[in-house]
Amino acid sequence: MDCTIARRRHLSLRILIALLFIAPSTFAQQPAPQSPAPAPADSAKDKDSPDAQVGKSKLEKETGTVNDRIFEVLPNYGTVETAKTLPPLTSGQKFRLATAGVFDWAAYPFNGALAAISQAKNDPKSWGQGWGAYGKRYGESFADNSIGTYMTTAIFPSLLHEDPRYYQLGRGSFVHRAYHGINRLFVTRTDSGHDRFNISESLGNAVAAGISNIYHPAEDRTVGRNLSTFGFLILYDGLSNELKEFWPDIRRKVFHKNTP
Repeated sequence: MDCTIARRRHLSLRILIALLFIAPSTFAQQPAPQSPAPAPADSAKDKDSPDAQVGKSKLEKETGTVNDRIFEVLPNYGTVETAKTLPPLTSGQKFRLATAGVFDWAAYPFNGALAAISQAKNDPKSWGQGWGAYGKRYGESFADNSIGTYMTTAIFPSLLHEDPRYYQLGRGSFVHRAYHGINRLFVTRTDSGHDRFNISESLGNAVAAGISNIYHPAEDRTVGRNLSTFGFLILYDGLSNELKEFWPDIRRKVFHKNTP
């Protein structure tokens, strides 16, 4: 397997393992609720109230999402914290969510770090070393992640009428919620509000891996490398879902913030 992909998977797994330790302790120390849970955010009154709109961007207001940065750094676009149902997104809104994530300020150092790892491994070897080679590796990483995001958040959800937003479960046991995060890789909502197999996730990432052959060097245009890229994109999305699911609990426990 490509060394870079393996390194990225190991990094992702370390983060996920850390999450598995943090989340159970968070549940154990959560105070019991003192009042009934608030009404779902999909009611017209809640969505239009001033308190529900304070601090939200135009994109968040239009899509019912909240970009509550994970660890106050990582972008968190497309996450729904409290609503059970929301109006369907237009194709334009799906593309705007994808664009917000791709060009978020945190994406630049993230891709820079991945490029630095590839540079240290001299992968691919044909690019050699130097700033020119680093630039190629940076572009490769940025393209891999960006194309995958557009395919799974905008292009295929628009074509197939699927909802790319992540609806947090927010309640239940740790195992149940962790399963919910992984399950969303395979089951998604349609624009009409029904559940079905998440075609956008699997087909979108497969197409992204295929497109990557255009800018990867000849030595990387192999079935093995394509499968590795596809696997990494799926793994990254799964890790992202888990972080989105448990971030409110970590936010309360570590950062002592009850609201975004």
